[in-house]
Amino acid sequence: MQTEEAFLCNTLNIKRIGFYALSVSVAMRNVPAFRQPVDIRLKLWYIYFMEPDNRFMNEVFRIINGALRLDIDKVRNYTSFLADKLEAAGDKTSAIRLRKMLVEADHQLHPANVTFAGALPVDSESRFPLIERINLKEWVEPPVVLSQEQADVVNEFLTIVKSYAQLDAQGVAGSTGLLMYGPPGTGKSRLARHIAFELGLELYLARLDGLISSFLGSTSKNIRALFDFAAKTPCVLFLDEFDAIAKLRGDSQELGELKRVVNSFIQNLDSLGPQSIIIAATNHEGLLDSAVWRRFAYRLELGFPDFEMRRKLWLEFMPPINFSDRDLDLLVDLSEGFTGSDINEVCGRLKRRQLTAHTPPELKDAFNILQNIGIGEGKERRFISALRGTDVDGVARTLRLRNKRLYSSAALAQLLGVSKATAYRHLPKEVGVDG
Repeated sequence: MQTEEAFLCNTLNIKRIGFYALSVSVAMRNVPAFRQPVDIRLKLWYIYFMEPDNRFMNEVFRIINGALRLDIDKVRNYTSFLADKLEAAGDKTSAIRLRKMLVEADHQLHPANVTFAGALPVDSESRFPLIERINLKEWVEPPVVLSQEQADVVNEFLTIVKSYAQLDAQGVAGSTGLLMYGPPGTGKSRLARHIAFELGLELYLARLDGLISSFLGSTSKNIRALFDFAAKTPCVLFLDEFDAIAKLRGDSQELGELKRVVNSFIQNLDSLGPQSIIIAATNHEGLLDSAVWRRFAYRLELGFPDFEMRRKLWLEFMPPINFSDRDLDLLVDLSEGFTGSDINEVCGRLKRRQLTAHTPPELKDAFNILQNIGIGEGKERRFISALRGTDVDGVARTLRLRNKRLYSSAALAQLLGVSKATAYRHLPKEVGVDG
């Protein structure tokens, strides 16, 4: 009969490998909690490659780490994740074998003090979930628009995470934490979804303001439960609104208890270990404690998109609506100071208008929506906000003075919804005629 070790070699179809079996059952027998009539054996293999294939080594290392720490939850979660990865790679036989082992373990008796984590962590007082699972299986968002500098940071982060096992073996592995900061609507949440999707991991969202219990002593317990879950689960943990907890400990307006919460958060972040993938996002980076910054080796600023990035955003969000290249130039210029989220909302409103009106939207429709979204927060950075409440003469004059070539009489006619001759009449004489 084929041994388990030989089975593993054959099913993974790896040439010229040396291997040895690592059994943690011996270590477990020395722990009173595992001295039960039913023998629980967890056999894990560390495979040494003469021609390395490290696709699955991250999971193997984490399974071994969980077994050596007697963390059954971590072993089970990463074993299930490894089965999924093997099946996706075409090795269904090994995936079936691993899942069968998990099912067989479910039918056995377990030590009284060993539980399997399946549910999400909850607030110790209200019992509300502390995190939310984001469904990425139907993720159909367009690729994230980044500058070259931003893309370099993200690509390096993804490469390091995917190669963590190999780097750790060489003693050069570092933090797998990414801190994103910038104003609202610049794509932080969308980028977190993109990273989790690229890594093939589940994404769990933790809104940190929800961790703060009305019973201040419970907040540290909630933080501990959150990181315990992340340590045992193959996932990307996304800490949104990061400044809610990681505030400056020197803030004189905060209570002493809340300052201790920051210390608790930092301690738990350290104990989590570098192999866990943490992404944090904040709109107020100035509120973060300096010690928190040091916990994230990768830092990414997401600011307001420049001209070229706005063009890419319009091209991504606009389909199936079609505007000409000249119209696109107008929209890119008119959306100066807008975030990617703002541009997405403009396109969404245009699409809804097309469905309800049963006619393709025109440039003046986009112009009106841009002016509407320009109301409120951020109006000082959006030049289009200054046009609101201005008469037609004032709008025509402001746009023409901004760029005479771009805002021709024909362009102004489309934006204002009037004839070219009418648009020209609204131009003061000193502005000049089309060149």
